[in-house]
Amino acid sequence: MARRSTKETNRQIILAAGVFDLLHLGHVKFLEEAKKVAGENGELIVIVARDKTVEQRKGEKPVMSENQRRALVESLKVVDEAILGYEEFNIGDVIMKIKPDVVVLGHDQESIGHLVKKIIRERSLNTKVQKIGKFSEDELNSSSEIKRKIIELYKRLQ
Repeated sequence: MARRSTKETNRQIILAAGVFDLLHLGHVKFLEEAKKVAGENGELIVIVARDKTVEQRKGEKPVMSENQRRALVESLKVVDEAILGYEEFNIGDVIMKIKPDVVVLGHDQESIGHLVKKIIRERSLNTKVQKIGKFSEDELNSSSEIKRKIIELYKRLQ
């Protein structure tokens, strides 16, 4: 999946990544903002974390399978391509394969942001990193909050 250079295609390649479990408005807004970074002719490629990666990094399995999460993300009109990450998590290999002009990070991706910046610096890449802020204080703007609310509602029914 090595991309042609942006000079050849005149298209910016933007890379976003995440779990995207229980797809919600915060995810959609994040990807819409990432697409804006790409510009009119830009391409937004989204890496969806593997189930194994989610379990290792978050300590729990996602609600939805990796294939379902990838298909949902790819169905969004702002996403040009959604692909699963590597079986063994390696953001450096992803960056080298896709060769993005910009890696966009969500407000909650601080630890991965440090890693991305380190890789870009160590490999002397001409890739920028841009953080996308949080969109609202709506309590259902995160998968963990959606799960919490479902549990609360379930407990009330008992």
